[in-house]
Amino acid sequence: MKRGIRKILIPGLLLSIVIIIGIIGYMLIEDFPFIEAFYMTIITISTVGFGTAHKFSEGGMLFASGLIIVSFGLFAYTVSTFTNLVVEGVFNDYFTDRKLKKQIKKMEGHVIICGYGRNGKQAAAELFALGEKFIVIEKDEKVVTQIKESNNFTFVYGNAVHEEDLEKAGIKTASSLITTLPNDADNLFIVLSARELNPELKIISRASEDHSDTKLRRAGADNVIMPDKIGGQRMAKLVAQADIVEFIEGVMLQDHDDVNLEEIDCQKLQNCVAGKSIGELGVRNKSGANVIGIKKADGNYIYNPASDYFLQKDDKIFVIGSPEQIRVFVGLLSGN
Repeated sequence: MKRGIRKILIPGLLLSIVIIIGIIGYMLIEDFPFIEAFYMTIITISTVGFGTAHKFSEGGMLFASGLIIVSFGLFAYTVSTFTNLVVEGVFNDYFTDRKLKKQIKKMEGHVIICGYGRNGKQAAAELFALGEKFIVIEKDEKVVTQIKESNNFTFVYGNAVHEEDLEKAGIKTASSLITTLPNDADNLFIVLSARELNPELKIISRASEDHSDTKLRRAGADNVIMPDKIGGQRMAKLVAQADIVEFIEGVMLQDHDDVNLEEIDCQKLQNCVAGKSIGELGVRNKSGANVIGIKKADGNYIYNPASDYFLQKDDKIFVIGSPEQIRVFVGLLSGN
C-alpha cells in the first residue's frame, strides 16, 4: 500500500501545483473570479473542449496554451496511475488494512502465530476449529495474498523478528505466542523480544536443531516443539505400538461427537477447593467422565489420580468423556 501511495503522490502533487498556478494565472491575467478561474483551469488541463467563460486576451491565450502543454501529459499520467491502483486493488487493500488494525486494537487474550508455513498453517487451523482468537504474522507477500483470499482470520503483513510488527499484532494484550519459523535463530530472537514486551505471555516455539530447544527455553520459551523429532518418534511407535498411537490420535487429539478430552481449571469452579477429594465429590459415578490427570501449580503432573486425591484451587484437571458427561462433571464441581 505504501508503494501505491508513493505512485500517486508525486504526480498528484505536481498536478495540484499546476492547478494552483492555473487558477492564479487566470485571476491575474483575465481578472476572473476564483470559481471561473478554477473552471477554466480544469477544462484547460483536461482538454474537454467546453467553451470559455469570457473572451481571452492575447496574454490569456498564451497562458492557456502553455498550461495545456505543461499539464496535458501530467494529467493523463495521473489519471492512468490512479486507475491502475484501483484495478490492482491497492485502495481496497488500504481500507482492509485499516479494518484489520481496528480489529487488532480491540483484541485481548488472543494467540499470535509467527509464520504461516506448514506448522503455522496447522496451528491456525486447530485454533480456528477450537474457536480461539488468533493473529498470524507473515512476511511473504504471496502467502499473505492467500490468507486474504481465505478471509478466515486476522493477519499482519510483516516480519515477526521486528518488535514493531509484534506490537502491531497486539503482543502486549496477547495471551500466547507460537513461533513456527524454520530458522532457529529467528525463533530465538522472537522469543527474547516477546518475553520482554509481555512477561506474562505463554510462548511456544519450534526448533529444528538438537540443541536449540535448551537455548529457546533459556530465552523464555515455555514449551519447545521439534517437529522432526516428534515425527520420527511417531513413525517408530507406529511400528512397535500402532494401536496405542492410533487410539491417542484418533480419540484424544481429534474432534469426535462421542468423546472429548478437556482441561478444566479449578480456579473457575466455586466448589473445587482444598479439602475435597475426587472420591468425596463423586464426580466419576455421577457424571460418567473420568479424571485421567492433574496438573499441579508447580507444573508437576499426576497421571490417573486416585479417588483420595484432594483437589487444590490451583489444579488443572484433565477429563475424558462425552460432551454431556463433561458438562455434568463441570456442573457438579461448580455446584450447579
